[in-house]
Amino acid sequence: MVAQSCVRLLYTCRHVFHIRQVHANVLIYGTFNDLVVANKLLYFYVQHKAIDDAHHLFDEMPMRDPTTWSVMIGGFSKLGGYANCYATFREILRYGVTPDNYTLPFVIRTCRDRKDFQMGQMIHDVVLKHGLLLDHFVCATLVDMYAKCMVIEDARRLFDIMLSKDLVTWTVMIGGYADCNAYESLVLFDRMMEEGFVPDKVAMVTVVNACAKLGAMHKARFVNEYICRNGFSLDVILGTAMIDMYAKCGCVESAREVFDRMKERNVISWSAMIAAYGYHGKGKEALDLFHMMLNSAILPNRITFVSLLYACSHAGLIEDGLRFFNSMWEDYAVRPDIKHYTCVVDLFGRAGRLDEAAKLIETMSVVKDERLWSALLGACRIHGNMELAEKAANSLLELQPQNPGNYVLLSNIYAKAGKWEKVAEFRDMINQRKLKKVPGWTWIEVDNETYQFSVGDRSHPQSNEIYETLMSVIRKLEMAGYVPDTEFVLQDVEDEVKKEMLYTHSEKLAIAFGLISIPQGDPIRISKNLRVCGDCHTFSKMVSAVMRRSIIVRDANRFHHFNEGTCSCGDYW
Repeated sequence: MVAQSCVRLLYTCRHVFHIRQVHANVLIYGTFNDLVVANKLLYFYVQHKAIDDAHHLFDEMPMRDPTTWSVMIGGFSKLGGYANCYATFREILRYGVTPDNYTLPFVIRTCRDRKDFQMGQMIHDVVLKHGLLLDHFVCATLVDMYAKCMVIEDARRLFDIMLSKDLVTWTVMIGGYADCNAYESLVLFDRMMEEGFVPDKVAMVTVVNACAKLGAMHKARFVNEYICRNGFSLDVILGTAMIDMYAKCGCVESAREVFDRMKERNVISWSAMIAAYGYHGKGKEALDLFHMMLNSAILPNRITFVSLLYACSHAGLIEDGLRFFNSMWEDYAVRPDIKHYTCVVDLFGRAGRLDEAAKLIETMSVVKDERLWSALLGACRIHGNMELAEKAANSLLELQPQNPGNYVLLSNIYAKAGKWEKVAEFRDMINQRKLKKVPGWTWIEVDNETYQFSVGDRSHPQSNEIYETLMSVIRKLEMAGYVPDTEFVLQDVEDEVKKEMLYTHSEKLAIAFGLISIPQGDPIRISKNLRVCGDCHTFSKMVSAVMRRSIIVRDANRFHHFNEGTCSCGDYW
């Protein structure tokens, strides 16, 4: 009777203090040896986030059963005590207790949250040893862990062997691909729909994010129609994701339509729309929206200022950007961090004001990171400042010695300056350290299919037609005054060879494919994983004029809208 009374009292507790009173009564009346009572005490301590009290109780318990271990591990997992979570799990194994499908998911989620792939593999071995791999909850949690740790192949292998998959598991797998292979993410979404699963709002947000990463406009429109048809409300999370999706698919007007349809907007929604204008070089619209936000009594945060400064940088609004940067702390109590400083360095760098960028870096009080030095190095590449480029590169290589992109960027600067011995030196360093350069890819969506091109690519079934079209277009452009800019071929070869290399850049191949595959009047949309080169930028402008086609290019930095021989970036990118 005393034990039952203690358990009933625990359900009335509203504060840790009350649980401690019940705990004291348990000790006084000698019911501590009742495992049901002790486990309930442990559970309520964990529920009230009193992890130290729970841990002390756990250590004092004379008996433990699987529930005891599970509650304690769950408490450590939920409340961030990852070291104790791992240690307690090791105790389970040492005491010979068989872990179950309640305990294991907690430990696996801890590995997921900490991106601790090595520990995750060890837990996976334990799962195999105890024959629990076919347990739905355990296997689904392992899939989630591998996906979040970006080990997508292992996640997919487990996903494929699962005997039954629920909506959550599908969503986890789709989300995992969205982070590293957006195309496969959308393929998997289609398969999920074919198998009869009805996506919920969480799944739709995941798919929306995949569309954003891939820039897949057709799929974006399908997703939008599905959301409208099934009555999903455009809350802050879904609405903001859709703003980002349309912006990254190249249609800032549709992003604004979603923004205007949202019944509720928070600072993140406003910041996303400001960022959308920034991607597309619409600096004035970004500034106008910022003032609308202030008039709506929404105060900006650090994300808002990153979006605003980015927009100013990519639109050449130098004085506006500096004014916003200087007002952050003084007017809005938002302390600038490294992202804001990086935007200002980029702002100065794009305008060629490299001395001011360097001075800002020297005087700033926040810790410098690789993005800051990359922004400066990129500006040095544009404006040919070799001395400052070497300083930025050395700092960058200290921070990221294993990032091949840093070596390639500095190598390209030396190549532009004609210092081929330095180029060879850096390429040797890449080879010696066994670093792999990120290959340049361009994607284009045609008839609901996404096609991928690399430089000199001949893998497409219509390859001969693509090359014939490309050479025909180049001849027309040359008659209109196009001269290939061989400065952008960063190899020490003859000019004729340089021209041939320029002619087969991946974005030119994708545009040629678009010319033969996309009806006149529809824009040609392509996406790149790297920054568009200057020659391809000129090529795209002239194609838009000579061939009378609208071309939208999304590169690693921003969007370029080519129409009638001009680009939305104003040649400022």
